[in-house]
This record gives sequence, structure tokens and C-alpha cells, in this order.
Amino acid sequence: MTDPTPVTDPTPVTDPEGVTDPDGEGARFSAGQVVTVFRSRRRTESEAAYQRLAQEMEVAARAMPGFVDFKTFVAEDGEQVSLVTFGSLAAHRAWRDDPGHRRAQQRGRDSLYLEYSVQVGTCTHVSCWARDPL
Repeated sequence: MTDPTPVTDPTPVTDPEGVTDPDGEGARFSAGQVVTVFRSRRRTESEAAYQRLAQEMEVAARAMPGFVDFKTFVAEDGEQVSLVTFGSLAAHRAWRDDPGHRRAQQRGRDSLYLEYSVQVGTCTHVSCWARDPL
């Protein structure tokens, strides 16, 4: 594999509080935030129910104090990976222990997932860059 074309004159996308988001809305990622990596495989027959519940949970997570970011990616083999970032361990724990979220977790185990794993870590470093707009 060859290296990509070198980037000349990259513009750092940082501010004193952390890394600025791509929309320029201020600091988005910073050291000390808590990132959850949720990997899962779902039952095919439960897709519609899963989509409804996932939308409800995303709206609820975004409304929690300390919420920073949520993204989901799907691998070629069908595994889904969601990254959820909260500003602090306290904010993460509040979401983890939220009664509606706990009910959704149980529903997932009962009828939506084939398997899942959860990894939680505290961010120790953040860096980012972006090209100058053309």
C-alpha cells in the first residue's frame, strides 16, 4: 500500500478547550471525556423494533447533561459499532444508569441482539487536523 499524497499546509482544528468539531461549533473532543464503544449484532427479525428503540435512545442520550457525540458504523460483516462520548465519568454513569436506558438494555438482551460487547475508556489525548477549504 502506498502512502497518500502528502498534505501541504494543514489547518489545525483545535482550540484551548479541545478539538473543534467540523461544523465549527466550538470544542467537541477533549482529554478526560469518556468514550463508550458498543459493538453488536442484531437479530434480523427484530430490525424494525430495533430502529424505533435506537432512535428513542439516541434522542434521550443527546438530551443528557454532558452528552458530546454519538456515531454508528456498520462493518462489511454486519457488525455494528457505536461510539458514544460524554464529557465526564459522572455524565457517562448518569446515562448508563438512566432508567429508560436500563429498560432498553434489557429489551435488547431479551429480543433484539444476538450478541454485544461494551468497552468504556477515558480519553487521554486528542488531536485533529483538516485541510483548508478549496
